[in-house]
Amino acid sequence: MNILVLGSGGREHALCWKLAQSAAIQEQGGTLFAAPGNPGMAECATLVTLDASDHAAVVAFCKERAIGLVVIGPEAPLVDGLGDTLSAANIPVFGPGKEAAQLEGSKAFTKEMCDRANIPTAGYVRCTTLEQAKQALSTFAPPFVLKADGLAAGKGVVIAESSDHAKEALEDMFGGKFGEAGAEVVIEEFMHGEEASFFALTDGETVVPFGTAQDHKRVGDGDTGPNTGGMGAYSPARVLDETLVAETLERIVFPTVRQMRKHGHPYKGVLYAGLMLTNEGVKLVEYNARFGDPECQVLMMRLKGDLAEYMLACAKGSLADMPEPEFADDTAMTVVMAAKGYPGTPEKGGAIHLGHSEASGAKVFHAGTTMDGEQLVASGGRVLNVTAMGRDTKAARDATYAAVSAVEFPSGFYRTDIGHREIGRELEQG
Repeated sequence: MNILVLGSGGREHALCWKLAQSAAIQEQGGTLFAAPGNPGMAECATLVTLDASDHAAVVAFCKERAIGLVVIGPEAPLVDGLGDTLSAANIPVFGPGKEAAQLEGSKAFTKEMCDRANIPTAGYVRCTTLEQAKQALSTFAPPFVLKADGLAAGKGVVIAESSDHAKEALEDMFGGKFGEAGAEVVIEEFMHGEEASFFALTDGETVVPFGTAQDHKRVGDGDTGPNTGGMGAYSPARVLDETLVAETLERIVFPTVRQMRKHGHPYKGVLYAGLMLTNEGVKLVEYNARFGDPECQVLMMRLKGDLAEYMLACAKGSLADMPEPEFADDTAMTVVMAAKGYPGTPEKGGAIHLGHSEASGAKVFHAGTTMDGEQLVASGGRVLNVTAMGRDTKAARDATYAAVSAVEFPSGFYRTDIGHREIGRELEQG
């Protein structure tokens, strides 16, 4: 079976790396394609030039190359309805259709779905004008959580400590800082607790858990500075114990899948629930309609089974026939090496030398790289995802940062405290 992965970031590199190990590629003579891919993905996939927004071109390529599975990595093509186009052409696709992808494409859509299904989440007000949003601030106590309604590459959330700060941020949002994504804004109550990520696979009917992780959104050590797309992650997130996982499934994930099916838009693919562990129980922060980035990288390092088989089962509605996914007990960690200036304007073109960074079993997933002649250089904000495994979070941290130290990237930076909460818990438990 031939497989096509759409995307060019660290998430897609991790997916390609794992899919390349599948029986469809290793034993059945299939070819793994990636579009547009990146230099790291070129080591495990055939790169092709293909614009995911050109649906006709994607379908034509799939027909020409007898593609048996399309994996849509990023959120924008899902919200654009590429999944529907491929399904209509009888091409199996891993990822939801346009309406189901609104779980990520519109914060207001998700909040209203939570209202209908009685899913625990933060209180909110949906605002369509700047004046309405400023007035809505009085509904909540600071700090204020301000979210651009649409897709903003993981950067459309502002935590405002004061009313004046919130008003300035709202002026930026409605003034076009996040483009069309900020045409509407959702203001939420601030939830106190610890965040964690839960993943589930579904074919629209059957739901199976697919691992936990904890991301680090703030740019600086100690969870300081502005939000980013993610500066590092580890898996499993043991703070999400069996009891909390069961609660998440029963109160959040199962009702969501039922709601989408009830309204004629069954959700197929991976459902990524960002959670807040509060004193009142688990609450939904937001949904993503694809794998998290960089959470995907640590999940793929731990996954034992054949990823292609699970993805195809989601696409074809046969997930109930699959065994429950199995993950290694060890911890995986990834550290994002970003270009200076990120999450603002990143410094592009910086030279990168990977050296012996993968010598001890680590894996460097390329997130924002390109080739300048023979030289690997930075081409984005998040540039590399250095990933390794260990028997516990501390051991995974030590292995990961040892690999980071082997990378020469003078114009880059990274957080030095990924996994600090879990490591602290491990030390307390002895």
